[in-house]
Amino acid sequence: MRILLLGATGMVGSRIAVEALRRGHDVTAVSRSGRSPDSVHDTEPEAVLASVAADVTDREAVAQLAEGHDAVVSALAPPRDGSEPTQPFLAAYRSVIEGVREAGVGRLVVVGGAGSLEAAPGRELVDTPGFPTAYKPEARAHRDLLVLCRSVVDLDWTYISPAAEIAPGERTGRFRVGGDRLLTDTEGNSRISAEDYAVALVDELEQDAHPRTRICVAY
Repeated sequence: MRILLLGATGMVGSRIAVEALRRGHDVTAVSRSGRSPDSVHDTEPEAVLASVAADVTDREAVAQLAEGHDAVVSALAPPRDGSEPTQPFLAAYRSVIEGVREAGVGRLVVVGGAGSLEAAPGRELVDTPGFPTAYKPEARAHRDLLVLCRSVVDLDWTYISPAAEIAPGERTGRFRVGGDRLLTDTEGNSRISAEDYAVALVDELEQDAHPRTRICVAY
């Protein structure tokens, strides 16, 4: 499979690149800098990695990059400079969706957020007491992105939410896959390593088991 990976140098994007390469998928890694994901230098990939610089808000650039690929994976993050992130984040994703559509690539897998997961009946995680105030703007931006994805009927998209806590860790290959409800363990914790999140994402990319829906992954 030929994969176009947007946001390839971030914590999650770089691990998706490693996971896809180790499974033999060719990856075109896109970032603002055009550098290769740092984590791939510690592996012996089974496929080809190409790194390019691009502005994902440029629809034509996205379309040109996506052409000839089998799928697009987007690990873009909202702006983290203290500004209001929702509108620029959604604008970037509208450009991505239009570019993917123009390129004729039918498959789009999105690295989503956990804030929109249902933590209690009728209450999303971002709206629960104790949700960190500093993370609320980013969580709400991701929630609006999910709404945008759900309005897309002509692409085979999947939005994948992580657990409430995601951080670098161990690749175990063992985790649970759910839907719109927040997954927690027996002690009420909700977590996943970035490495296992990448495993789950590439699994979904290969299997296409959840088209046009949101799933979540956690231990």
